[in-house]
Amino acid sequence: MIKGRVFQVWMGILFCSVNSLLGSSLGSSLDCSDRDLTGARCSISVEKLLDRAVQHAELIYRISDEARTMFEEMYIPLSISAHQGHSGNSCTSNLVRVPTSKIEIQQISDKWLLHSILILVQFWIDPLADLQDSLEGYDNAPSSLLSKTSWMSNKLMNLKQGVLVLMSKILDEGSLELDNNESMTRHVVAPAMVEHVLRDYTMLSCFKKDAHKMETFLKLLRCRQTDNLSCSLF
Repeated sequence: MIKGRVFQVWMGILFCSVNSLLGSSLGSSLDCSDRDLTGARCSISVEKLLDRAVQHAELIYRISDEARTMFEEMYIPLSISAHQGHSGNSCTSNLVRVPTSKIEIQQISDKWLLHSILILVQFWIDPLADLQDSLEGYDNAPSSLLSKTSWMSNKLMNLKQGVLVLMSKILDEGSLELDNNESMTRHVVAPAMVEHVLRDYTMLSCFKKDAHKMETFLKLLRCRQTDNLSCSLF
């Protein structure tokens, strides 16, 4: 079992705040009550669906940042944390590449954006479930941290359903399933980082980066749907 430092007063405050946030967000589901399995009969407009999807993505990114910070402060020594920040990218940075220029952004299609978001969402569903199982094995793992990771898993599934509905409405197409959703561990763990804690920390860090991509792509897509010619990632 992994030994953690628990700051009881501080964690109590965090636990109250996260419960308030997570509880208030449960009513913002992306599911449509009157749609069939493909999402073709969803009565919610594309504009409202995009607004809800963006709200979900914003919250997922925010909670991922909080969960990573909490984990780092509890389990990662300062020396290792600093090394992680400057040692480059150990994530699957090529899973979905972010356009680096305004010309590229103008050239990518709405289809590329939606497919990229769905790929990122689908990729992380199983790894987040594995991470939740891993954290539950920690000694003195705070309830607030477990609540955050569980919340992210649930909201990621909601976001997936919302993206599928958007694909049906905007592209008139259904699901895009990954052929091999391999364990994230294969991608993020370098030979020198085989320790259990570092693996989970790296996974949280990588999810935070991809959550930000989801949020960014959804905001760009929403901007495009309003016929705004000045839409940009920058």
